[in-house]
Amino acid sequence: MRSHLLNDTTAEQYRRSVTDGVERVAAKLATTDRPFTGISVDALSPRIDEIDLDRPLHDTTAVLDELEEVYLRDAIYFHHPRYLAHLNCPVVIPAVLGEAVLSAVNSSLDTWDQSAGGTLIERKLIDWTTGRIGLGPAADGVFTSGGTQSNLQALLLAREEAKSDSLAKLRIFASEVSHFSVKKSAKLLGLGQDAVVSIPVDHDKRMQTVALARELERCAKDGLVPMAVVATAGTTDFGSIDPLPEIAELCEQFATWMHVDAAYGCGLLASLKHRDRISGIERADSVTVDYHKSFFQPVSSSAVLVRDAATLRHATYHAEYLNPRRMVEERIPNQVDKSLQTTRRFDALKLWMTLRTMGADGIGQLFDEVCDLAREGWKLIAADPRFDVVVEPSLSTLVFRYIPAAVTDPAEIDRANLYARKALFTSGDAIVAGTKVGGRHYLKFTLLNPETQASDIAAVLDLIAGHAEQYLGESLDRAS
Repeated sequence: MRSHLLNDTTAEQYRRSVTDGVERVAAKLATTDRPFTGISVDALSPRIDEIDLDRPLHDTTAVLDELEEVYLRDAIYFHHPRYLAHLNCPVVIPAVLGEAVLSAVNSSLDTWDQSAGGTLIERKLIDWTTGRIGLGPAADGVFTSGGTQSNLQALLLAREEAKSDSLAKLRIFASEVSHFSVKKSAKLLGLGQDAVVSIPVDHDKRMQTVALARELERCAKDGLVPMAVVATAGTTDFGSIDPLPEIAELCEQFATWMHVDAAYGCGLLASLKHRDRISGIERADSVTVDYHKSFFQPVSSSAVLVRDAATLRHATYHAEYLNPRRMVEERIPNQVDKSLQTTRRFDALKLWMTLRTMGADGIGQLFDEVCDLAREGWKLIAADPRFDVVVEPSLSTLVFRYIPAAVTDPAEIDRANLYARKALFTSGDAIVAGTKVGGRHYLKFTLLNPETQASDIAAVLDLIAGHAEQYLGESLDRAS
């Protein structure tokens, strides 16, 4: 079994095995003509269930053959221009190369003596990102597994900085369309059920600052503690960006921690055309970024950034076997001192490889393309009498629904849209997401692929309308 260990004696076997795997994936990418095969859970489950994990195949070629059947053939391919569903981006080649390197070397970014240069590269990228945001010379941060973890850590720091004598008094303010991880974080941090105050949004799905001011005043009047305001720069459902400068003013007025969840909108940090859409982010106390959304990085690649590096001490614990206190005095850089995680992948390498190959402008150009495409798509949908579109895009998300001319029952229209989404997914021709607006079912395009064209959007709209019309026709037949 030692023949499977990666070391100096198995380097050639490693080269052959990885090359074989890469060639198979490359062939699959080159021949994939739709984002999904449409296979059902019931059809795929038996094939995986019959595999006996206690009877290995002993050969990576055989394993790859099997993997073709149980995964590669039916995987959902985000690189396809008609994958329009969730916040999943196609990935850039330098980042994939970085993934291969970091997996093989397998550095752990918790301590210097497990990573060396990896620690310095991660720190350099944190400095680069805080510089792009404009957080100032005392800023710092750490890579995380994703936006949910980043939001959790930011709110942990905010909780500790609030210095309240009672967790029950703490309040977090976030818009009604903010990410669910805000409420989840409140629960994990031991706050009460009423800790998250939902602030209404305007027509463009942006937090209403007048309502925020009113709630902050009420909080102070009731003897409660405004722990944090979570502003969103790119909501999951709408891509909307809260009015950051106005929120920053209120946070300063009420001495409240300002966190900006820019998991989606962080791509604007590299934008050549639309950077001004997140003006005010530089005034935040903490910021969440997901490079694996709008920097075209493989999952996972994210970070939480803070204005004041000293606040990261709230996540610090010292273990004698790992990061004893004396290492701080010796100026040994251990990233575990800043992180909620201990063992942690060198995910920063992917972004490093990307920036060193493409540059920030290259990333920004790609993100600008999808933002511009969303504007073009919005014009298409707004001009199409078959559809109702909710808001003009701030980033690259479009929320809409099919509205049949001859049907007025909202519940029936809901069912037609739900059917269209499911039928489209089952066909594998395209994949779209869904959400609710005002209690009604809507469809959603999340455009993160620069290869997607307006013609793809138009074609998918026709497919949606066709499926919805089929459902309504069958519904009328059943009713008659």
